[in-house]
Amino acid sequence: MLDVRRLRLLRELRLRGTIAAVAAALNYAPSAVSQQLSLLEREVGVRLTEKRGRRLQLTPQAELLADHAEAVLERLELAERELAGSLGRPLGTVRVAVFQSAALALVPRMLQILAGLAPDVRIEMVQREPETALYDTRVGDFDLVVAEQYPGHAAPWHPGLDREILMTDPLRLAVQRDSEATCLSDMDGSAWVLEPLGAASRHWVVQRCRLQGFEPDVRFATADLQAQMRLIEAGHAVGMVNGLAAMGAGPALRLIALPDNPEREIFTSTRKASQASPAIAAVREALRTAVPAEFR
Repeated sequence: MLDVRRLRLLRELRLRGTIAAVAAALNYAPSAVSQQLSLLEREVGVRLTEKRGRRLQLTPQAELLADHAEAVLERLELAERELAGSLGRPLGTVRVAVFQSAALALVPRMLQILAGLAPDVRIEMVQREPETALYDTRVGDFDLVVAEQYPGHAAPWHPGLDREILMTDPLRLAVQRDSEATCLSDMDGSAWVLEPLGAASRHWVVQRCRLQGFEPDVRFATADLQAQMRLIEAGHAVGMVNGLAAMGAGPALRLIALPDNPEREIFTSTRKASQASPAIAAVREALRTAVPAEFR
């Protein structure tokens, strides 16, 4: 019978691409990963990898075996979740990835609710941008991700993940209180603060500006939304602020609605094999209850 641990290493190699990445993800030495894959080759009697330049590539036989490994591991995860569900109460550790504004506005309240709803559930949270957190959940680094997507910019879909909408969140132009600006077109020539290159939010803002006939002068780039608001409040920049982040804004910030009242969607995702987990269900319920009344 094939060794499940070695099958998992093969599946991880297909997902992560390199021996070094597999070793880092699973806290193995790279030499140990290579050794176990060599043993798996002997077990099945066929070559599983071949060199292509400086990288290892799976052979067609390895791809076939990795498909079966995926199904076996999913079935084992499902068995684990159903066993936990048979105990009659949520318990265990749930590893959560969440982006900054949700971490600030939702997570503290979620933890309070969860303490009463499922006191035996332990939360381990990491702040992670949705662009990478969804993939990290797909490969098993997290159990649940709180992610976002902007109008016209759908978040990546990954096989094996579900998706539940948690809330919608308005997006508005943010300026210093004394600014005379009344609309986005007034921002032509202003200094902007946006998230770093590659973020969906930045791409969305740049496209909005271009549709108004100008290129935003992005002088400040930070993923820290509180830092963005401090720059805007001090009059050094303008930007776009979502509703969750605006809950922490001071009186020096003024928000201007955009004509079509755009909103981002905030959603949760977990592996479909984990949907039956009482602990994950309890975390999702606590998150739904934690959404402020004005966003329901």
